[in-house]
Order: sequence, then C-alpha cells, then structure tokens
Amino acid sequence: MLKKILQPFYAVYVVVTFLIGLCITFPFFVLLSIGNRKATRRLIYVIIRHWARIWLWVIGMPLRITGPCPPQRRYVIVCNHISYLDTVVLFPGLPGYFRALGKKEFSKVPVMGFLYRQIVIMVNRSNPQSRARSMRLMWRVLRHESHIVIFPEGTFNETGKPLKDFYDGAFRLAITSRTPILPIIFPDTVHRWHYSAWWKVWPGRNRAVYMQPIQVDGMTLPDVPRLKQIVYDAMEQELSRYDYP
Repeated sequence: MLKKILQPFYAVYVVVTFLIGLCITFPFFVLLSIGNRKATRRLIYVIIRHWARIWLWVIGMPLRITGPCPPQRRYVIVCNHISYLDTVVLFPGLPGYFRALGKKEFSKVPVMGFLYRQIVIMVNRSNPQSRARSMRLMWRVLRHESHIVIFPEGTFNETGKPLKDFYDGAFRLAITSRTPILPIIFPDTVHRWHYSAWWKVWPGRNRAVYMQPIQVDGMTLPDVPRLKQIVYDAMEQELSRYDYP
C-alpha cells in the first residue's frame, strides 16, 4: 500500500532529475556532435557514463558490477532487455567505450533523438539494405573504434520467460569479424523500472553481471544457430539464479 502511494511521487522525482541532467549536458552534446568524429563520440560517451552513474545514485538505484573481469580486447557485447533503464545502465555498466545497435525509429524522438543519432548505429530491421549497411558499419567499428553492443532479443522481453528468442545479427557479426561474445546480464532493472508503464519505478540495487567471454574461433556462418543457442543457454542459466523477471 505504501509503495502504491509513494510511487507516483518517486516517478516524478526520477523524471525531473533526468530532465535536469539532460538540460545541463545537452549543450555540450550539441557542441561535441559537430563533425561526428571518433574522438567526439568517445567524449560524448564519457560524459554520459559519468552522468548515468551519478543519476542512478541520486535516484537510489546505484549500480554494482559483478562477475569476472574480461580480458582487455574488443567484444560483441550482448545483454538482456526488459526495462527502460537498460539503455542507461549500459554506460556505467559495460567495460569501456562502445557503440550500440538501435532502432532507427527512435532517432525521430525530439531532443533525445538528436543524441541517439550521434552514438548509435541505426538499423531498420524491416529493410534488408539497412540491415546489411548496419552490419558493415559494425564490422568497421569493431575493427577501428570500440565494442559493439546488441540486445539480441530486439525489444523488451514481455514473454514471462527469462529471455525472448534471439535474432541472428550479433552472432553473425561475431563470426564474420572473428570477435568473441561477452554476455552481460541486468537482473534488477525490471524491478527498478518495469516495462509495463513509464511510472512503474522503484529504488533499489542494480547489478551488471559479467559472464565468461564466448569464443568464436573456427566457427563459420552455418554455426550461427549453434552459437546463438550456446549464448542463449548461458544467459538463461545465469538469469535463473536471480529473482527475474
């Protein structure tokens, strides 16, 4: 009962603090976005990383990283996706600078869409040409710039199961670029900000759980279904250890 009474007030607090942070940082993003170079994208990432860590602490959702520290190299990072909070937790929760694959439609959102276009590799999943272009761009980013982050479920998992079925893209990319996959799970974000409504937020712990990297040495494209199942099974087993969803 107390939670139902306090939740609307807490939701307003979360939104207001988010907007304040956005107003403070947005002018810097506009200035840094001129030229859209690797150096400026990295600086934008650094600002968002520090802002996200501070904001999560301010709203009572501090993030803790657990699990084995992965060897320093580039990865195709795959994460579960069940909350609005996932895209924020990515920044303080992942091991270094990354670029993420995201839906092109979100780039049309006022204000946030501008920032989204600076740091995200956009894809229209219904367009084969867009998918092919995004795959080529991610391959170049892995080779010359940073990690790639993909939510292999594609969108929120509303199935009631630990994970939705995975798309092939992350696993095809890993094999063709000879890049290991680093699974990372967020077991708490669904309890912090539930996908069913923007106002269903509640403070508490947040964890980013690192898993062992999965190597792709010797695999070819016909191995995509096998690799996908290996990663799916590993993430599902790890999520089963938590109160999820």
